[in-house]
Amino acid sequence: MTRLRLTAPDRLIPAVSLAAVLVLFACSPMVSGKALETFDVYNALQGFAELGLLALALGITMIAGEFDLSVAGTYAFGGMLAVQVGGTAPVLGVLAAVAAGAAIGAVQGGLIARLRIPSIPVTLATYIALLGLAYTISGGQSKTFGNDGATLWVDRTIAGIFSPRSLLTLVAFLIAALVLGCTKLGRELRAIGDDRRASRVAGVNVDRRIAGIFTLSGTLAALGGALLSYSHASANPDPGLQPLILAAVAALVGGVSLAGGRGAPLGLLAGALSVALLAQVVAVTAMPDYSTQLLYAVLLAGIVAIESPGLHQAMDRLRAHRADATLHRTSGTVSAKGGRQ
Repeated sequence: MTRLRLTAPDRLIPAVSLAAVLVLFACSPMVSGKALETFDVYNALQGFAELGLLALALGITMIAGEFDLSVAGTYAFGGMLAVQVGGTAPVLGVLAAVAAGAAIGAVQGGLIARLRIPSIPVTLATYIALLGLAYTISGGQSKTFGNDGATLWVDRTIAGIFSPRSLLTLVAFLIAALVLGCTKLGRELRAIGDDRRASRVAGVNVDRRIAGIFTLSGTLAALGGALLSYSHASANPDPGLQPLILAAVAALVGGVSLAGGRGAPLGLLAGALSVALLAQVVAVTAMPDYSTQLLYAVLLAGIVAIESPGLHQAMDRLRAHRADATLHRTSGTVSAKGGRQ
């Protein structure tokens, strides 16, 4: 049983991916010719802060067998709302963004749960609507955030490698890990993603759980967008699809399955760190920008290979063959000893 738990995909994939990327990061001076500095680690964690909350938001819905495309729109809208409201009161801007994100998530989660409709069309419509709303608020232009004090605070250096933004992101992952790991909620979400009908029969309040995870997803995405806008001192009404793509990559690298029923916040943490460290490796080694996409593709190809049903069947056949060979040798040895007696 211990062996099975240690080699489960939601533990194996994030651990191997993060270890491989850490080796690449440690070896990057061999290409760049410059020793790694504390600032390189700080930059990697800043990249993690930019991506982490979005990856956590998307990953939690994927565990339950859903896919929240609206996180990219909530990310942009939350950032725009925070800049609009928080010019003189940054905390108020963040609270406004978080409240809006939670409300958006609750509404679409309630619709998906109550009407039993697929999440992708609903969240895609929400994504488009939120981008339109962000354009309306900003007049189609990036909106500047004039509170320099808040901008400096969210990115100030702590212990050489952290910032308030990266620490808040880490805390969010740890809280999610505690809640989903130490309560029945984590088991229920995986059960919902694995077999929703069986979960209902077992007494799980599926509708409430679905509405809850979409509320949490909207909250996290809006918070991430607000902190990023404060960091950049501006809000972009349309960040494009890259944040969503990177969040999906981080979730898959973090051991979450597209089919649902598998994954954990600590795996998502490892996935987000892997993606951020890969981007920093490219920056440190001064490789072309497209190299980042190639590295992500290689990482995903490795995950696809690991999860391939054909590979699993081949490994099962190999183990069965070895077991038969071992049994045959053992039987032969016992027979030989019996003959000598």
